[in-house]
Amino acid sequence: MKKDATIAKIKAEKVIALIRAQNPDGLLDCAKALAEGGLTSIELTMTTPGAIRMLEKATSELPDFLFGLGTVLDAETARAGILAGASFIVTPALRPDVIQLCRRYSIPVFSGAFTPTEIVNAWEAGADAAKIFPAEFFGPAYIKSVKAPLPHIDMVPTGGVNAENVGAFLKAGAMATAAGSSLVEAAALKDKNWAAITAKARAFVAAVAAAK
Repeated sequence: MKKDATIAKIKAEKVIALIRAQNPDGLLDCAKALAEGGLTSIELTMTTPGAIRMLEKATSELPDFLFGLGTVLDAETARAGILAGASFIVTPALRPDVIQLCRRYSIPVFSGAFTPTEIVNAWEAGADAAKIFPAEFFGPAYIKSVKAPLPHIDMVPTGGVNAENVGAFLKAGAMATAAGSSLVEAAALKDKNWAAITAKARAFVAAVAAAK
């Protein structure tokens, strides 16, 4: 998928499912459970053992999904993720070398940032959006405040986003959101309770629809 189409899909779906796991077992089934609930944009984090191998397997077996690689701290990891099929790259902090690498490969990159200075620096470095992390401390009101002087910068709040507040984040001006444990609970992933994960995804999709 081309870069513009990837960003457009994320903007339309509004929720990136962020999967952190102790092991890669069941991640494909988890992705299918999320899709059953209406979410097909998924970020696998580098904190999951074997994340690159899992990413390669996921993109091969589920080509209609958008799989991104998150918690990327250096250009080498970003390149490995892109070669494994990542549709987008996410960093937890401002990493100019990662942004530069992603631009070279024409892959969307969401750069971790929090303060207005970090957000502007990420944008000027070439990030496609600022991943506002951790978003739970100031909530939707913070997004609204920083969007006021920076309306041209797309923002993706991450951390503390749930089905109850995702609509408020979007109304505050977020391009999209990323949700982790509130969407893919560790216990549900461990127990392979795919029905619970599908139900969570449906709740998010309903909340997004209600916010439009």
